[in-house]
Amino acid sequence: MSKQPIGIFDSGVGGTSIWKAINTLLPNESTIYLADSANAPYGPKGKENIIDLSIKNTDLLINKGCKIIVVACNTATTNAIDYLRNNYNIPFIGIEPAIKPAALQTKTYAVGILATKGTLSSALFSKTSNLFASNITIVEQVGDGIVELIESGQLYSPEMKSLLNIYLEPMINENIDYLVLGCTHYPFLIPILLELLPNHVKIIDSGEAVARQTKVILESHEIFNTSSLKGKSEFYTNGNPEIIKSLLNNSLNVKYLDF
Repeated sequence: MSKQPIGIFDSGVGGTSIWKAINTLLPNESTIYLADSANAPYGPKGKENIIDLSIKNTDLLINKGCKIIVVACNTATTNAIDYLRNNYNIPFIGIEPAIKPAALQTKTYAVGILATKGTLSSALFSKTSNLFASNITIVEQVGDGIVELIESGQLYSPEMKSLLNIYLEPMINENIDYLVLGCTHYPFLIPILLELLPNHVKIIDSGEAVARQTKVILESHEIFNTSSLKGKSEFYTNGNPEIIKSLLNNSLNVKYLDF
């Protein structure tokens, strides 16, 4: 079982930021990435629909032989991961915004979070914020339109920069010193965000933490691949394969799959 692949799914291309972190830390593990771009974004769909989509993705990855599944989507994690863990007998790794490190490290006592509506309105986000950030100012911003622009290949468009300027203004006015990215699509924005934010603002995403947690769970379940051979990576999307290829520098094979 240790040689079986790690399954990763997201509501589109954004979770490839998580795939990169896992692939960097665990190069000997094979991976299967599923981009449910036809249904992106998940945020506005409501809890029941998000659970149904997560079940569909999980079943497909299990049918492809995955030994563990990374839910590389903040919205799917906050809405569906409890259901998945209770109804399947393989391990699941979830994603949640990195509020804790930002809250512990802020010097200005103000932290910005850019996330989807589905994440910001979730019980898990509320619990984490109350636990670690009760004594600081959190400037929340729903990133309406960002996922759609990335999914349509408009990452570096004037429309994207205009949206981000609007979303960042209240955070800058509150003198944030950390910006938490609460959607796996958003790390692709980092080059643009660095241009728009003051120099002292640090950006935090969840990629490296998720990769480390994946390694811990693989080892604890004794399904860590100890082979010295480099793992294989498969990518499937029900959207436009060229979008993922461009985000991965056209270096990997991406197949269209109707699911």
